[in-house]
Amino acid sequence: MAKILVVEDDPQILKVVTDCLKIDHHTVETEEDGAIALEKLRLFEYDVLIFDWNLPGVSGVDLCREYRNRGGKGSVLMLTANTTISNKEEGLGSGADDYLTKPFEVRELVARVKALARRSSVALTANILKVGDVMLDRDKFCVTVNDEPIKLVPKEFALLEFLMRHRNIVFSADALLSRVWKAEEDASPEIIRTHIKNLRRKLERDGKPSIIETVYGVGYKVVDTNAG
Repeated sequence: MAKILVVEDDPQILKVVTDCLKIDHHTVETEEDGAIALEKLRLFEYDVLIFDWNLPGVSGVDLCREYRNRGGKGSVLMLTANTTISNKEEGLGSGADDYLTKPFEVRELVARVKALARRSSVALTANILKVGDVMLDRDKFCVTVNDEPIKLVPKEFALLEFLMRHRNIVFSADALLSRVWKAEEDASPEIIRTHIKNLRRKLERDGKPSIIETVYGVGYKVVDTNAG
C-alpha cells in the first residue's frame, strides 16, 4: 500500500484514477488545484504523487519543481496531453520520475505507480509480509498469527502493514498519522494509541507478546529479530 496524492482538475479522470488506485489497496488523496496541493505538500508526506500538467493555481511542472526544491523525495508521475519531446524533457527536468500522455490505459497507470512505489524510500513491492508468527497478505486483506486468521478493521490493517514494511524503525504517533491517515481525516495521536492497543491485543497468542513494541517517549515499531 502506498500513500498517493493525485492532483488533476478533470473530475472524470480524477475519479477513474482514484477508483483504480483504491482497488489496488492504496491510500489516495486528491486535489484539483495546484496551489492547494502545494500547501498540502508542506504538511504531509506521500510515497507517490500524480500531477496533471495543466492545473489551476500552480502548473504540474511548477508544482513538481517546487516539491523537489523543498526536498520532496516521493516518486512523481506527470500526466499530460503534451506529446512532444521538449515537453517530456521539461516535465522530467522539473523532477518528475515518469511521464504518461493522455489518453492512457488505466492498467498502464497502475503498473507505473507500482514501479514508482518501488523506487520510493518506502519498500512497497511485497504483497505478503511476514514478521515472526505474523503474516499479512495485502491482496487478500488477510492477517494470520500462527496460521490463525484475525479480524482487523481497515485502519488497523493499514497501520500494521506500514509498520511491518518499516520493521525495526521507530515512528512517532504524529509520523504515523502523516503516513497512514488521509490529510482530511479527523485524527489525533490518541487514535494511534487506540489502534496500537487493539492491534497488540489481537496479535498476542499463547502468552507471547505482539510484534509491536512501544519505545517510551518516542513512538512505536514492529520488532523483527531476524532482520539484517
